[in-house]
Amino acid sequence: MTPKAEESNGATLEERITGALVGAAVGDALGGPVEGYTPDQILERHGGRVHGVVGPWNGADWRTARPIAPYHKGDGHVTDDTLMTHALIRVYAAVRDHLDAYAIAEHLVPDLMTTPRWIPELEAEALPLHRIFLAEKWLVARLHYGHVDPREAGVGNIVNCGAAMYMAPVGLVNAADPAGAYAEALDVAGAHQSSYGREAAGVFAAAVAAACAPGATADSVVTACLALAKDGTRTAIEKVCEEAVRHGDVESALIPLREAVAPYDTVGPDYRRPSLGARRPSRLHAIEELPVALGMVLAAGGDYRRAVLGSVNYGRDCDSIATMAGAVAGALGSPVPEEWAKQVAEASRLDLWQPAATLTGVAREVFRRDVERRRDHERAFHALAGAPGGSGCSD
Repeated sequence: MTPKAEESNGATLEERITGALVGAAVGDALGGPVEGYTPDQILERHGGRVHGVVGPWNGADWRTARPIAPYHKGDGHVTDDTLMTHALIRVYAAVRDHLDAYAIAEHLVPDLMTTPRWIPELEAEALPLHRIFLAEKWLVARLHYGHVDPREAGVGNIVNCGAAMYMAPVGLVNAADPAGAYAEALDVAGAHQSSYGREAAGVFAAAVAAACAPGATADSVVTACLALAKDGTRTAIEKVCEEAVRHGDVESALIPLREAVAPYDTVGPDYRRPSLGARRPSRLHAIEELPVALGMVLAAGGDYRRAVLGSVNYGRDCDSIATMAGAVAGALGSPVPEEWAKQVAEASRLDLWQPAATLTGVAREVFRRDVERRRDHERAFHALAGAPGGSGCSD
């Protein structure tokens, strides 16, 4: 891969990967303190829309106030979305090739269980296992203790955005190859999720890969997603994005995007009181987060700041929505505000740029291997079929 080939709208491969990963982390941190609330509640709590890093919803009482305690959400702290994303990058750094469900069992699960790391929301060093949500703890229960086939371990888990939220690295390793990213993410996510949760992981990875392509736009990303997405996930993306293009700003899109995704979302109108059918397998439904994130990127015209702030002020699972929107907008080359990135990095005590440098190196290595494998296949096929136009080749 030459530097010239890497250029896309003025951004190199490394810049795209950095934009996506830093952008995802910043979106995560901005969305964390208002997660679970409605746009109206956010408006009332903050005296207006959120325009950057804000403090915990319950102020100094964050340690004991329900339902968030004991997590310090706010003040620039990333959540489990970023912790899992960085953990997956460490898996890529170890394997240095495409991943599958077995890589999750062999590398990601031990990482979560055995290596203490700084957890911003706990303001302490702890095992990542102690912070991740129940849908992620499932990985440990099924793969480490249950010894389930990794390709099938996701069956029976809560169907939510748990796998999708950290799939940006899969899209980046498969930069400009949405179909490849989709296939790899489906395999990886099979260890974690089933049904539309697994499908969303594949489509999100495809969105990030598509955003890295030369000349990519918000429109081309959505087109790539619709070409790959299946069942309710595809329909939800289509309906949300049809609504998004009717809005010239994210503010006017907040309520309409929720209304567009509502028929496909199983959680229901009250985010903190899920409906009876919430998070169960279905071919008719979709997670809410991915369609809304794509809708916000579309309504914002690919602009990072507007897409992420729209996602944050949407409420509900807005840390994951902003993570996904931030990754796609960042991969498109829209700059992440430096002041936000600096605040989040310092508050979270995380180097947001080193994981991007690591993954860029892995992406280059994987691309070289892919080229070698493709050439080996071409030579083998020509040997079997004969030279083009020869007697051994038939159409």
